[in-house]
Order: sequence, then C-alpha cells, then structure tokens
Amino acid sequence: MHPRVIEVTEQLVERSRLSRTAYLQQMATAAARPRGRRDLSCSNFAHGMAGCPAGDKDRLRMVDEVNIGMVTAYNDMLSAHQPYETFPAQIRAALRAFGATGQVAGGVPAMCDGITQGEPGMELSLVSRDVIAMGTAIALSHNMFDAALCLGICDKIVPGLLMGALRFGHLPILFVPAGPMPSGLPNSEKAKVRQRYAEGLATREELLDAESKAYHAPGTCTFYGTANTNQMLLEAMGLQLPGASFINPGTPLRDALTVHVAEQAARLARAGEGSMASILDERALVNALVMLLATGGSTNLTLHLIAIGQCAGLQLNWTDMALLSEVVPTLARIYPNGQADVNHFQAAGGSAYLFAQLLDGGLLHADVNTIAGPGLQRYTREPVLTDGRLSWRDGPAASLDESVLRSRQTPFSADGGLRLLEGNLGRSVIKVSAVQPEYWRVSASCRIFDSQEAFVDAFQRDEFQSDVIVVARFQGPAANGMPELHKLTPYLGVLQDRGLQVALVTDGRMSGASGKVPAAIHLTPEAHNGGPIAYLRDGDLLELDAVNGTLQVQVDQAEWQARTPAVHAEPVRRGWGRELFAFARTTASAAEQGASCFTDSLIQADGGAT
Repeated sequence: MHPRVIEVTEQLVERSRLSRTAYLQQMATAAARPRGRRDLSCSNFAHGMAGCPAGDKDRLRMVDEVNIGMVTAYNDMLSAHQPYETFPAQIRAALRAFGATGQVAGGVPAMCDGITQGEPGMELSLVSRDVIAMGTAIALSHNMFDAALCLGICDKIVPGLLMGALRFGHLPILFVPAGPMPSGLPNSEKAKVRQRYAEGLATREELLDAESKAYHAPGTCTFYGTANTNQMLLEAMGLQLPGASFINPGTPLRDALTVHVAEQAARLARAGEGSMASILDERALVNALVMLLATGGSTNLTLHLIAIGQCAGLQLNWTDMALLSEVVPTLARIYPNGQADVNHFQAAGGSAYLFAQLLDGGLLHADVNTIAGPGLQRYTREPVLTDGRLSWRDGPAASLDESVLRSRQTPFSADGGLRLLEGNLGRSVIKVSAVQPEYWRVSASCRIFDSQEAFVDAFQRDEFQSDVIVVARFQGPAANGMPELHKLTPYLGVLQDRGLQVALVTDGRMSGASGKVPAAIHLTPEAHNGGPIAYLRDGDLLELDAVNGTLQVQVDQAEWQARTPAVHAEPVRRGWGRELFAFARTTASAAEQGASCFTDSLIQADGGAT
C-alpha cells in the first residue's frame, strides 16, 4: 500500500473512532432483531403482503425465505432513470425464479440539475439529496425485507440513497445501475455551440438542435459529470457489480446484470452475509476518494462523500482529499477533462483496467468486502455474455486508447487534479484537471454578484473588458440551498477565449461538468453566515493560486476591519416550493461538513466526533 493511503486511512479511523463505534453498535442492535417480517404481528404482515399475487404470498409466509425490497428513483422525465420503468417487474421475475420474492418498498424523487440549472427549481437540488435519504429510510422502515436493491444513478440520487440505506446497514444493500445512453454529438461540439449562443452568434434553434443531438436517448448523459462519477465510486465502494456501470440500457448484457444483482441480493440475504455496514468502512470510503481523484470526477462528490461518510460514522474531510490528491495520478480523460465520453472510456478498458492499475500501484485497499465477495481484485474483471450466460473475464492488460485511459506509469498527470485552497477568505476546493496550467494562477480585481442573473446581465452589457475574478456569493447551503452555477460556464469561457485572465470564486457549487475556467468553489464560511466573502467589495484584488493552494484578498487590514458584511439584497425567493425547504437551509451544515441537514443530529446520535 502507498504510505499516503495508509496515513489518510489511519487518520480517518482515529478521527472517527467514537462515531464509527456508535454506528456499528447501532447496526449490531438492529441485526439482533428478527428481520424480514419474522417479528411482525399478523395484522402488520397481512398489510405488507396484501397487494402481492398469490404465489408471492405463499412464499412470503415461508419465513425462512428472503424478500428483497426495492427503492426506486424511476421517472420517465430523466433519461438516466427512464429505463428503471421495467426493472421492478424484471427483478421480481428473477427473484421468483430464484425462489425468493421482491417488492418495491418505495420511490424517491429524482431531479436533474441539467434541467433545473439557472431555474428556480435548482435551489431544491442539493437538499433533494437529504430528502431522498429520508425517503429511503421510510421505504426500508417496514421491516419486511431481508435485503434491498437501490435503483438510482444521478447527481443527488445515489448519495441520498446511500445516506438513507446506511442507516439500515445491518442489511445487504446493493445498487442497480441502468447505464449510459449511446454516444451522440460530442460534448466538445455542444460546448462550442453553447458559447456561440452566449455571444449571440447562434440561434436558440441551433442551440436546441445541438443539445438534443447530445442528449438523445434513454440512459445517463455521457459526459463525466456527477452521475457517472457516482457509478464509478459505487464500484470502488464494492456496492455495485464489477464492471456494471457503463453498459448501455436495453442490451442483453444490461438485462443479465440486472438479473444477477437481484439473485446476488438473495444469496447474501440467505447466507446472512454482505451487510452494508461491513462493506462501507473507512477503506471503502478511501477507495471511493482515490477513484474520484484518478478519474477527475465531479466536484460535487467533495460534498457527498463527506455526507455519506457521516451516515456510516466516518468523518472524512477536505484535508483527506487534498493529501490523497497529491499522490493519486490522473489516469482517465473523460469530458470535461478530455474529449472522450464514458462509452469511449468503457471501450478503452473501462473500470476493470483502472482498478488493475490502481491496485498494482498500492493506491486502493484490496482487502475489502464487496457485494460480489471478498477482495477488490474482483473489480479488475469485466462482465461478458457467452452463449447467453453471464460471466466475468480479466480486463485488458493495456489501455486500448491512451488518449482516454492510461497506465500508472504514463499518467495524464502525476496528481489527482483536486486542490484545497486556503487563505484569508476561508477554505475552498478547485478542480484543475480540465484547466490549462497557464490559468492556475489568476490575480485580478473582483466583481461581486449576488445572483447568476446579475452576472449574465453584466456580461450582456459588455462590462468585462479586463482581467477579472468573478465572485458569486450568497449561493451557499444556508443562503439558497447551494444551487449549481453551471449557467455561468459558457459566459466565463467566452471571456477566457477573448484573452482575459478570468476565474470564479463562490460559496456555491459547480458541477461535474465544470471545465476550463479556474473556479474556487464551496467557499467556507459562506456569505450568508458572515464569512469573509461577505466583506468583499468590487475592485478588491484577489489572488487565486492553485499551484500553491492559496486564495487571498489583498486589502489593508485596517480598512478590512472597518467593513461590515454585506446582506443579501434579495432574500431567498418564494415560489416553486422553495419555501417548504426553509428548515433545511436553517439546519444545513457548512460545505466542508457535507452541506447536510443531518450533520448535527448524526454526530449527537453517534456519540460525537473527534
């Protein structure tokens, strides 16, 4: 094992000692109770199977047989989740053939940042993760199930499912992917049209045509955003079948994998093995972080991994991420960090090749439990169909396309491309894997905006004629729910293409699609809570240095101390349901604590965190 991986893991163990011990005790207490309907009263049990067909009722009465609960994020508006429409029937049929039963335990909402970005609904996006966690807990609360399958893929859905499922970690809980859509218009071509539209050089019809050619079929979007990062990390955690993430929907291999994961859930439940708590430990969480770094994954996971860890009693932080990023090489180039999409990545060797490289380099914990059995080495194999039968074979020994996927001896970069920035404005993260090195240092006067719309209006008035660091504040979890600021991306890209030095500093979020413009994001403390960003004024000199990991404002100390913090001129807007989530904003933790409304209650419940 690489000494840095050992160091970070040991620090995580020590920091989490109290809370992890309390979590495992809670799981042991739950496991000691009769589960899967064995302790239900006859009335409760009758309610739980009243809607089942007669054959399933007969099997459910056999208390030694297993019943698998499904928590689904299906809706047919999201391309990634549309394939899930047929999964419950397919899973139930597979379980019946295996001598078990399955029921949809509940559904959770699934919203798409790609649809809501720049719209009022985006202010519900991050909090939807916590809503999904609560919905998952409600779905699994009936004690009808011996194991569970989680059907979800996208941005907040997988983290929310994980967070809720972890509080039922005494059960085997497996994740069921649906796969990416086939490749359409290359993402780089789509981005060019977006920038042309921002400059008024392309019509809305041209833009819609390009977007529709990129997002054109059922399945996950093909760029390496949060959704596809989630899939990679689920494999690294051992909670998804090896190589299952990037098989296209509606193919025989995808169907075979769905049948197999249902059968595997029943196998684990029958054997009394594979509890989620035994799989997602500190080693699995570090493995997920290493995979995030090695692939240049979504910056949203710098929030989600922390929140996920808290639900397992593990206190991950940004310092852990920065320490690992120094030693984990970047081995994949997938848009926005390159030109390829996830289908190209899969064809080049996919996750099987990537796991082999990272394991050989001692960068992943191999001695972990997974839903496929003991040992992460299983994930160096890829699924195949031979004469209609599913099996796994060794992944390729060499990359089949070195523009997409490389060995650890010839990485795209010696580090993971994720940096921690510290200075007199607080702490933030920056992803530089898609940023050219000449843009890693920016020193310029700042322009302050309290909304995305205000920045776009200034751009359209042609107000940016010199180098600038754009500050978007009052965008944190306590202010307005921390919406994605991806609407800013094409405009900032235009300014950079005009030859200006430009950067973004914000207490808000960018996405897995954040690209070529340096962006110091998730700045903590946020403006709403009186963080230093609230004291900035137009014209202040800011210095963003991703090489040395600093973010500073250069203002005379006496002047700075004489300032009072700005107050958001436009309080959180009502409408579109946003007022229903005021409780979540008032209880949201800081970005570095996962931006979760559960943080305080989890720490109290789990005996505190050191």
